[in-house]
Amino acid sequence: MPDKPLKGLKVLEMGQVIAGPFCGAMLAGFGADVIKIEKPKTGDPLRVWRKLYKGTSLWWLSMARNKKSITLDLTKPEGQAIARRLADKVDILIENFKPGTMEKWGMGFEDLRKTNPGLIMVRVSGWGQTGPYASRPGFANVAEGIGGIRYTTGDPDRPPVRTGTSLGDTLAGMHAAFGALTAVYNRDVNGGTGQVVDVAIYESVFNMMESTLAEYDKLGVIRERLGAKLEGIVPTSTYPTSDGKFIIIGANGDSIFRRLMNTIGRPELAKHAEMQDNAGRVNHEAAIDQAISAWTSTKTFEAAYAEVLAAEVPCGPVYSIADIVKDPQYNARGIFESVEIEPGDRVKIPSVLPKLTETPGGTDWIGPKLGEHNEEIYMGLLKMSKREYDDLTAAAII
Repeated sequence: MPDKPLKGLKVLEMGQVIAGPFCGAMLAGFGADVIKIEKPKTGDPLRVWRKLYKGTSLWWLSMARNKKSITLDLTKPEGQAIARRLADKVDILIENFKPGTMEKWGMGFEDLRKTNPGLIMVRVSGWGQTGPYASRPGFANVAEGIGGIRYTTGDPDRPPVRTGTSLGDTLAGMHAAFGALTAVYNRDVNGGTGQVVDVAIYESVFNMMESTLAEYDKLGVIRERLGAKLEGIVPTSTYPTSDGKFIIIGANGDSIFRRLMNTIGRPELAKHAEMQDNAGRVNHEAAIDQAISAWTSTKTFEAAYAEVLAAEVPCGPVYSIADIVKDPQYNARGIFESVEIEPGDRVKIPSVLPKLTETPGGTDWIGPKLGEHNEEIYMGLLKMSKREYDDLTAAAII
Protein backbone atom coordinates (compact mmCIF):
# COMPACT_ATOMS: atom_id res chain seq x y z
CA MET A 1 0.00 0.00 0.00
CA PRO A 2 1.30 3.51 -0.80
CA ASP A 3 1.82 6.03 1.96
CA LYS A 4 -1.24 8.08 2.80
CA PRO A 5 -1.13 11.57 1.24
CA LEU A 6 -0.82 13.53 4.50
CA LYS A 7 2.01 11.43 5.91
CA GLY A 8 4.44 13.68 7.80
CA LEU A 9 1.87 16.37 8.60
CA LYS A 10 1.84 16.84 12.37
CA VAL A 11 -1.35 17.94 14.11
CA LEU A 12 -2.18 18.76 17.73
CA GLU A 13 -5.88 18.36 18.46
CA MET A 14 -6.99 20.27 21.55
CA GLY A 15 -10.70 20.31 20.83
CA GLN A 16 -13.35 17.95 22.06
CA VAL A 17 -16.68 16.39 21.09
CA ILE A 18 -17.42 16.99 17.34
CA ALA A 19 -16.57 20.19 15.45
CA GLY A 20 -12.82 20.33 16.08
CA PRO A 21 -12.32 16.56 16.30
CA PHE A 22 -14.14 15.96 13.01
CA CYS A 23 -11.46 18.09 11.35
CA GLY A 24 -8.79 16.02 13.10
CA ALA A 25 -10.50 12.79 12.02
CA MET A 26 -10.46 13.84 8.36
CA LEU A 27 -6.76 14.70 8.51
CA ALA A 28 -5.88 11.53 10.43
CA GLY A 29 -7.81 9.40 7.96
CA PHE A 30 -5.44 10.50 5.22
CA GLY A 31 -2.27 9.95 7.21
CA ALA A 32 -1.65 13.05 9.32
CA ASP A 33 -0.03 12.32 12.68
CA VAL A 34 -2.75 13.62 15.01
CA ILE A 35 -2.03 13.91 18.73
CA LYS A 36 -5.24 14.34 20.68
CA ILE A 37 -5.10 15.98 24.11
CA GLU A 38 -7.75 14.70 26.54
CA LYS A 39 -8.63 15.50 30.11
CA PRO A 40 -7.06 13.05 32.58
CA LYS A 41 -9.36 10.34 34.00
CA THR A 42 -12.46 11.31 31.97
CA GLY A 43 -11.21 12.12 28.46
CA ASP A 44 -13.26 13.55 25.63
CA PRO A 45 -16.99 13.57 26.50
CA LEU A 46 -17.66 11.83 23.18
CA ARG A 47 -16.23 8.65 24.68
CA VAL A 48 -19.54 8.13 26.51
CA TRP A 49 -22.04 9.82 24.15
CA ARG A 50 -25.02 8.04 22.62
CA LYS A 51 -24.88 4.25 22.35
CA LEU A 52 -22.16 2.49 24.35
CA TYR A 53 -20.63 -0.90 23.73
CA LYS A 54 -18.57 -2.38 26.55
CA GLY A 55 -18.49 1.05 28.18
CA THR A 56 -17.30 3.05 25.14
CA SER A 57 -19.26 5.06 22.60
CA LEU A 58 -19.48 3.37 19.22
CA TRP A 59 -19.21 6.88 17.74
CA TRP A 60 -15.81 7.26 19.39
CA LEU A 61 -14.37 4.35 17.42
CA SER A 62 -14.56 6.24 14.12
CA MET A 63 -14.29 9.85 15.32
CA ALA A 64 -10.98 9.17 17.08
CA ARG A 65 -9.54 6.56 14.72
CA ASN A 66 -5.91 7.00 13.70
CA LYS A 67 -5.38 9.56 16.49
CA LYS A 68 -2.90 9.28 19.36
CA SER A 69 -4.48 9.92 22.74
CA ILE A 70 -2.55 11.68 25.48
CA THR A 71 -3.87 13.03 28.77
CA LEU A 72 -3.07 16.54 29.96
CA ASP A 73 -4.72 18.89 32.43
CA LEU A 74 -4.96 22.14 30.51
CA THR A 75 -6.41 23.98 33.49
CA LYS A 76 -3.06 23.75 35.31
CA PRO A 77 -0.09 26.02 34.46
CA GLU A 78 2.14 22.95 34.21
CA GLY A 79 -0.26 21.41 31.69
CA GLN A 80 -0.38 24.60 29.66
CA ALA A 81 3.43 24.71 29.57
CA ILE A 82 3.53 21.17 28.20
CA ALA A 83 0.87 22.02 25.60
CA ARG A 84 3.01 24.94 24.44
CA ARG A 85 5.95 22.55 24.01
CA LEU A 86 3.76 20.28 21.92
CA ALA A 87 2.55 23.22 19.81
CA ASP A 88 6.17 23.89 18.87
CA LYS A 89 6.40 20.41 17.31
CA VAL A 90 3.41 20.49 14.95
CA ASP A 91 2.22 22.01 11.69
CA ILE A 92 -1.42 22.43 12.69
CA LEU A 93 -3.13 23.04 16.02
CA ILE A 94 -6.90 22.46 16.20
CA GLU A 95 -8.95 23.93 19.06
CA ASN A 96 -12.66 24.48 19.59
CA PHE A 97 -12.75 26.16 22.98
CA LYS A 98 -14.67 29.32 23.77
CA PRO A 99 -12.79 32.28 22.22
CA GLY A 100 -10.30 33.72 24.69
CA THR A 101 -9.56 30.41 26.39
CA MET A 102 -6.33 29.78 24.51
CA GLU A 103 -5.18 33.34 25.19
CA LYS A 104 -5.91 32.82 28.90
CA TRP A 105 -3.62 29.80 28.82
CA GLY A 106 -0.84 31.73 27.10
CA MET A 107 -1.54 29.87 23.87
CA GLY A 108 -3.03 32.54 21.64
CA PHE A 109 -1.78 32.58 18.06
CA GLU A 110 0.52 35.53 18.66
CA ASP A 111 2.07 33.69 21.61
CA LEU A 112 2.58 30.43 19.75
CA ARG A 113 3.92 31.88 16.50
CA LYS A 114 6.87 33.40 18.36
CA THR A 115 8.42 29.96 18.67
CA ASN A 116 6.65 28.26 15.75
CA PRO A 117 6.21 30.85 12.98
CA GLY A 118 4.89 28.25 10.56
CA LEU A 119 2.06 27.13 12.85
CA ILE A 120 -1.43 26.95 11.37
CA MET A 121 -3.97 27.41 14.14
CA VAL A 122 -7.42 26.10 13.31
CA ARG A 123 -9.97 27.73 15.60
CA VAL A 124 -13.53 26.36 15.53
CA SER A 125 -16.23 28.08 17.57
CA GLY A 126 -19.92 28.80 17.44
CA TRP A 127 -19.58 32.40 16.32
CA GLY A 128 -15.97 32.93 15.25
CA GLN A 129 -13.17 34.75 17.01
CA THR A 130 -14.55 38.26 16.41
CA GLY A 131 -17.89 40.08 16.40
CA PRO A 132 -20.48 40.83 19.09
CA TYR A 133 -21.40 37.14 19.56
CA ALA A 134 -17.83 35.80 19.80
CA SER A 135 -17.90 35.29 23.57
CA ARG A 136 -21.24 33.46 23.58
CA PRO A 137 -21.36 29.69 23.99
CA GLY A 138 -22.28 28.05 20.72
CA PHE A 139 -23.48 24.56 19.86
CA ALA A 140 -24.45 23.19 16.46
CA ASN A 141 -28.20 23.22 17.13
CA VAL A 142 -28.15 26.97 17.86
CA ALA A 143 -25.79 27.69 14.95
CA GLU A 144 -28.08 25.78 12.57
CA GLY A 145 -30.90 28.10 13.58
CA ILE A 146 -28.96 31.30 13.03
CA GLY A 147 -27.20 29.86 9.96
CA GLY A 148 -30.57 29.60 8.20
CA ILE A 149 -30.94 25.87 7.59
CA ARG A 150 -33.46 25.25 10.37
CA TYR A 151 -35.79 27.91 8.95
CA THR A 152 -35.99 26.04 5.65
CA THR A 153 -36.19 22.48 7.08
CA GLY A 154 -39.53 20.81 7.75
CA ASP A 155 -43.14 21.16 6.66
CA PRO A 156 -44.61 24.65 6.17
CA ASP A 157 -47.38 24.15 8.74
CA ARG A 158 -45.12 22.80 11.48
CA PRO A 159 -42.17 24.11 13.54
CA PRO A 160 -38.66 23.94 12.06
CA VAL A 161 -36.82 20.65 12.61
CA ARG A 162 -33.23 19.45 12.71
CA THR A 163 -31.81 16.91 10.31
CA GLY A 164 -31.29 14.17 12.90
CA THR A 165 -27.51 14.66 13.08
CA SER A 166 -25.18 17.34 14.41
CA LEU A 167 -24.93 18.77 10.92
CA GLY A 168 -23.48 22.14 11.92
CA ASP A 169 -20.58 20.54 13.76
CA THR A 170 -19.59 18.25 10.91
CA LEU A 171 -19.92 21.05 8.35
CA ALA A 172 -17.64 23.17 10.53
CA GLY A 173 -15.17 20.29 10.78
CA MET A 174 -15.10 19.93 7.00
CA HIS A 175 -14.57 23.67 6.53
CA ALA A 176 -11.79 23.50 9.12
CA ALA A 177 -10.03 20.65 7.33
CA PHE A 178 -10.26 22.47 4.00
CA GLY A 179 -8.99 25.68 5.57
CA ALA A 180 -6.12 23.87 7.28
CA LEU A 181 -4.90 22.21 4.09
CA THR A 182 -5.31 25.45 2.13
CA ALA A 183 -3.10 27.19 4.70
CA VAL A 184 -0.55 24.36 4.53
CA TYR A 185 -0.39 24.71 0.74
CA ASN A 186 0.05 28.47 1.02
CA ARG A 187 2.85 28.03 3.56
CA ASP A 188 4.71 25.19 1.89
CA VAL A 189 4.17 25.91 -1.82
CA ASN A 190 3.58 29.66 -2.04
CA GLY A 191 6.21 30.65 0.52
CA GLY A 192 3.69 31.92 3.04
CA THR A 193 3.82 31.68 6.80
CA GLY A 194 1.58 30.34 9.53
CA GLN A 195 -1.88 31.79 10.01
CA VAL A 196 -5.21 31.38 11.77
CA VAL A 197 -8.07 29.44 10.17
CA ASP A 198 -11.12 31.00 11.86
CA VAL A 199 -14.13 28.69 11.46
CA ALA A 200 -17.55 29.60 12.86
CA ILE A 201 -20.19 26.88 13.01
CA TYR A 202 -23.01 29.24 12.01
CA GLU A 203 -20.98 30.45 9.00
CA SER A 204 -20.29 26.87 7.91
CA VAL A 205 -24.05 26.30 7.90
CA PHE A 206 -24.74 29.59 6.12
CA ASN A 207 -22.22 28.64 3.42
CA MET A 208 -24.59 25.81 2.43
CA MET A 209 -27.59 28.11 1.94
CA GLU A 210 -27.31 28.37 -1.83
CA SER A 211 -28.84 31.48 -3.43
CA THR A 212 -30.96 32.58 -0.47
CA LEU A 213 -28.95 35.75 0.17
CA ALA A 214 -28.92 37.02 -3.41
CA GLU A 215 -32.60 36.21 -3.87
CA TYR A 216 -33.49 38.20 -0.76
CA ASP A 217 -31.14 41.08 -1.59
CA LYS A 218 -32.36 41.63 -5.14
CA LEU A 219 -35.91 40.29 -5.08
CA GLY A 220 -36.97 40.35 -1.43
CA VAL A 221 -37.65 36.59 -1.58
CA ILE A 222 -37.44 34.60 1.67
CA ARG A 223 -37.06 30.86 1.10
CA GLU A 224 -39.59 29.04 3.27
CA ARG A 225 -40.11 25.49 4.50
CA LEU A 226 -41.71 23.31 1.86
CA GLY A 227 -41.31 19.83 3.32
CA ALA A 228 -40.00 17.48 0.65
CA LYS A 229 -40.07 20.10 -2.10
CA LEU A 230 -37.52 22.71 -3.11
CA GLU A 231 -38.80 26.13 -4.11
CA GLY A 232 -38.34 26.96 -7.77
CA ILE A 233 -37.36 23.44 -8.85
CA VAL A 234 -40.15 21.30 -10.40
CA PRO A 235 -40.71 18.44 -10.07
CA THR A 236 -38.56 17.34 -7.17
CA SER A 237 -40.29 15.81 -4.19
CA THR A 238 -41.14 12.66 -2.24
CA TYR A 239 -44.21 10.76 -3.33
CA PRO A 240 -46.27 8.03 -1.56
CA THR A 241 -46.60 4.49 -2.86
CA SER A 242 -49.40 1.99 -2.34
CA ASP A 243 -47.47 -0.09 0.22
CA GLY A 244 -46.91 2.80 2.63
CA LYS A 245 -43.43 3.67 1.39
CA PHE A 246 -42.09 6.75 -0.39
CA ILE A 247 -40.16 7.34 -3.58
CA ILE A 248 -38.01 10.41 -4.19
CA ILE A 249 -38.18 11.68 -7.76
CA GLY A 250 -36.17 14.51 -9.28
CA ALA A 251 -37.29 15.23 -12.81
CA ASN A 252 -36.48 18.90 -13.14
CA GLY A 253 -34.44 18.50 -16.33
CA ASP A 254 -36.56 19.32 -19.38
CA SER A 255 -36.14 16.03 -21.26
CA ILE A 256 -36.25 14.08 -17.99
CA PHE A 257 -39.59 15.68 -17.17
CA ARG A 258 -41.05 14.62 -20.49
CA ARG A 259 -39.85 11.04 -19.98
CA LEU A 260 -41.46 10.93 -16.54
CA MET A 261 -44.78 12.27 -17.78
CA ASN A 262 -44.89 9.67 -20.53
CA THR A 263 -44.03 6.95 -18.01
CA ILE A 264 -46.88 7.88 -15.69
CA GLY A 265 -49.34 8.00 -18.57
CA ARG A 266 -49.61 11.78 -18.87
CA PRO A 267 -48.30 12.55 -22.39
CA GLU A 268 -50.37 15.71 -22.53
CA LEU A 269 -48.27 17.16 -19.71
CA ALA A 270 -45.09 16.11 -21.49
CA LYS A 271 -46.24 18.16 -24.51
CA HIS A 272 -47.73 21.07 -22.55
CA ALA A 273 -46.32 24.30 -24.02
CA GLU A 274 -45.84 25.94 -20.61
CA MET A 275 -44.09 22.94 -19.08
CA GLN A 276 -41.16 22.70 -21.47
CA ASP A 277 -38.78 24.45 -19.09
CA ASN A 278 -38.42 24.74 -15.33
CA ALA A 279 -39.69 28.31 -15.20
CA GLY A 280 -42.94 27.27 -16.80
CA ARG A 281 -43.29 24.15 -14.66
CA VAL A 282 -42.99 26.20 -11.48
CA ASN A 283 -46.31 27.84 -12.38
CA HIS A 284 -47.93 24.40 -12.63
CA GLU A 285 -46.22 22.75 -9.66
CA ALA A 286 -49.42 21.65 -7.90
CA ALA A 287 -50.85 19.97 -11.01
CA ILE A 288 -47.57 18.20 -11.78
CA ASP A 289 -47.11 16.92 -8.23
CA GLN A 290 -50.73 15.76 -8.11
CA ALA A 291 -50.25 13.81 -11.34
CA ILE A 292 -47.12 12.10 -10.04
CA SER A 293 -48.66 11.30 -6.65
CA ALA A 294 -51.79 9.89 -8.28
CA TRP A 295 -49.61 7.49 -10.26
CA THR A 296 -47.20 6.47 -7.47
CA SER A 297 -50.14 5.87 -5.13
CA THR A 298 -51.33 3.04 -7.37
CA LYS A 299 -47.93 1.33 -7.39
CA THR A 300 -45.86 -0.52 -4.83
CA PHE A 301 -42.51 1.10 -4.19
CA GLU A 302 -40.64 -1.58 -6.12
CA ALA A 303 -42.94 -1.28 -9.13
CA ALA A 304 -42.74 2.52 -9.22
CA TYR A 305 -38.97 2.43 -8.69
CA ALA A 306 -38.44 0.00 -11.55
CA GLU A 307 -40.57 1.97 -14.02
CA VAL A 308 -39.09 5.36 -13.17
CA LEU A 309 -35.55 3.97 -13.30
CA ALA A 310 -36.29 2.37 -16.67
CA ALA A 311 -37.21 5.83 -17.96
CA GLU A 312 -33.80 7.11 -16.79
CA VAL A 313 -35.35 9.50 -14.32
CA PRO A 314 -33.40 10.12 -11.07
CA CYS A 315 -35.26 8.43 -8.23
CA GLY A 316 -34.68 6.49 -5.07
CA PRO A 317 -35.92 5.30 -1.70
CA VAL A 318 -35.82 6.89 1.73
CA TYR A 319 -33.30 4.72 3.58
CA SER A 320 -32.84 3.96 7.24
CA ILE A 321 -29.45 2.70 8.38
CA ALA A 322 -30.87 -0.84 8.21
CA ASP A 323 -31.53 -0.30 4.49
CA ILE A 324 -28.15 1.32 3.92
CA VAL A 325 -26.09 -1.63 5.18
CA LYS A 326 -27.83 -3.97 2.70
CA ASP A 327 -27.56 -1.70 -0.33
CA PRO A 328 -25.36 -3.08 -3.15
CA GLN A 329 -24.02 0.34 -4.17
CA TYR A 330 -22.69 1.08 -0.69
CA ASN A 331 -21.15 -2.37 -0.47
CA ALA A 332 -19.65 -2.33 -3.96
CA ARG A 333 -17.86 0.94 -3.23
CA GLY A 334 -16.55 -0.16 0.16
CA ILE A 335 -18.31 2.52 2.19
CA PHE A 336 -18.19 0.37 5.32
CA GLU A 337 -15.07 -0.84 7.10
CA SER A 338 -15.11 -3.81 9.45
CA VAL A 339 -12.64 -3.09 12.23
CA GLU A 340 -11.54 -5.10 15.23
CA ILE A 341 -12.55 -3.81 18.67
CA GLU A 342 -10.72 -6.65 20.35
CA PRO A 343 -9.76 -10.16 19.19
CA GLY A 344 -12.80 -11.85 17.72
CA ASP A 345 -15.05 -8.80 18.06
CA ARG A 346 -15.56 -6.61 15.00
CA VAL A 347 -17.79 -3.64 14.16
CA LYS A 348 -18.70 -1.78 10.98
CA ILE A 349 -17.79 1.91 10.80
CA PRO A 350 -17.91 4.38 7.87
CA SER A 351 -14.91 4.27 5.55
CA VAL A 352 -12.62 7.27 5.24
CA LEU A 353 -13.99 9.59 2.57
CA PRO A 354 -13.59 10.97 -0.03
CA LYS A 355 -12.05 8.17 -2.09
CA LEU A 356 -8.65 8.76 -3.70
CA THR A 357 -7.57 6.34 -6.41
CA GLU A 358 -3.81 6.39 -5.76
CA THR A 359 -3.45 7.34 -2.08
CA PRO A 360 -6.68 6.41 -0.31
CA GLY A 361 -7.33 7.05 3.34
CA GLY A 362 -8.15 4.28 5.77
CA THR A 363 -8.34 3.11 9.35
CA ASP A 364 -5.07 2.02 10.94
CA TRP A 365 -6.56 1.78 14.42
CA ILE A 366 -9.87 2.64 16.05
CA GLY A 367 -10.40 5.28 18.73
CA PRO A 368 -7.59 4.74 21.25
CA LYS A 369 -7.82 4.08 24.94
CA LEU A 370 -7.50 7.17 27.14
CA GLY A 371 -3.82 8.13 27.40
CA GLU A 372 -2.74 5.18 25.28
CA HIS A 373 0.08 7.17 23.69
CA ASN A 374 1.33 9.10 26.72
CA GLU A 375 4.74 7.45 26.90
CA GLU A 376 5.27 7.64 23.12
CA ILE A 377 4.55 11.36 22.97
CA TYR A 378 5.92 12.61 26.27
CA MET A 379 9.06 10.50 26.52
CA GLY A 380 9.55 10.18 22.77
CA LEU A 381 8.48 13.41 21.06
CA LEU A 382 9.11 15.74 24.03
CA LYS A 383 12.14 13.80 25.35
CA MET A 384 10.88 13.80 28.94
CA SER A 385 12.95 11.84 31.39
CA LYS A 386 11.31 8.91 33.15
CA ARG A 387 11.47 10.83 36.40
CA GLU A 388 9.74 13.92 34.94
CA TYR A 389 7.09 11.74 33.34
CA ASP A 390 6.43 9.88 36.59
CA ASP A 391 6.29 13.10 38.60
CA LEU A 392 3.78 14.67 36.23
CA THR A 393 1.68 11.52 36.30
CA ALA A 394 1.72 11.44 40.11
CA ALA A 395 0.66 15.09 40.18
CA ALA A 396 -2.25 14.30 37.79
CA ILE A 397 -0.94 16.81 35.24
CA ILE A 398 -0.85 13.99 32.67
